[in-house]
Amino acid sequence: MIRSFVFSEGKLVGRDLEVEALRIVRADKGLVLWVDLQDPTPEEIKTILEGVFQFHPLAIEDCVSPTSLPKVEDYDEYLFLVMHAVDFTQTEKFSTTELDLFLGKDYLVTFHRAKLKSIDLAMDRCAKTSGVIARGPDRLAHSVLDLLVDNYKPVTDELRAELEVIEGRVLGEDTTKDLIPELLQVRSEISHLRQIIRPQRDTVNRLTHGDTKMIRGVMLPYFRDLRDNLIRIDETAATYADQLLISFDLYLSRSDFQANEGIKALTALTALTLPATLVGTWYGMNFEHMPELKSPYGYPSALIVTVLLTYWMWRWCKRRGWI
Repeated sequence: MIRSFVFSEGKLVGRDLEVEALRIVRADKGLVLWVDLQDPTPEEIKTILEGVFQFHPLAIEDCVSPTSLPKVEDYDEYLFLVMHAVDFTQTEKFSTTELDLFLGKDYLVTFHRAKLKSIDLAMDRCAKTSGVIARGPDRLAHSVLDLLVDNYKPVTDELRAELEVIEGRVLGEDTTKDLIPELLQVRSEISHLRQIIRPQRDTVNRLTHGDTKMIRGVMLPYFRDLRDNLIRIDETAATYADQLLISFDLYLSRSDFQANEGIKALTALTALTLPATLVGTWYGMNFEHMPELKSPYGYPSALIVTVLLTYWMWRWCKRRGWI
């Protein structure tokens, strides 16, 4: 699907143009063009990226093939950025969707396979605002990236809620449930978040130095603010990773403690039954001459000895804290 917006002096003057109209607008240096490609067909990719804008084949290849890490490439006439947004259809598991941006002097081209909330919100604002929206494509790019970063907040909030639930279970009374799968899942999500945020922070940081002519000086403070937001998200994710590590250590320590308590209980049970086992084993043997068997005090004496030894063993286990 191809969507497009045309701006003149920062105001929206046209949208969803045909391919030939896009070529005409592309040739008019007084207009700003934003073209969005959402899950395009190979024909649409070839028509827009190769035909209308004539991007470098390597940049087009990076667009078509998924890229695991964000990056920025300077092709002199435009910037090529690879960013990652939170999946619009996310339900339970944290996942991201790649967003590619071509930023030129008078155009912005966005490319993504899945539906993105940041793109839809930015386009909705463009369609509903009657005044000045963006006097340059760098403003449009910042709006998209700013919304992209804002959509990470629900993810961090969800991770924080999951950590609180895990901490409550680790410190709670009911420890029969195995928390290892949940701990590993949250650890994987936090690791994924940090792997995405850190390169994006570095990518945006390169845009704040003013080394590229595609970003005007007036927009540099806005991109620096965007970088600061990514730094905060990265620091938050690092804090969550530390909290998860502490919870994991507490869970393992508590599991070891419970295992030791179980071993103590079994040891105490074995110690308490040892006197009766010894006496019973002794009398269970076949002796040819055993005077106490003929004595009327034989069995009572054996019973008294068993009770005394069992009591002494109980006191000994009690002093050691086994029971």
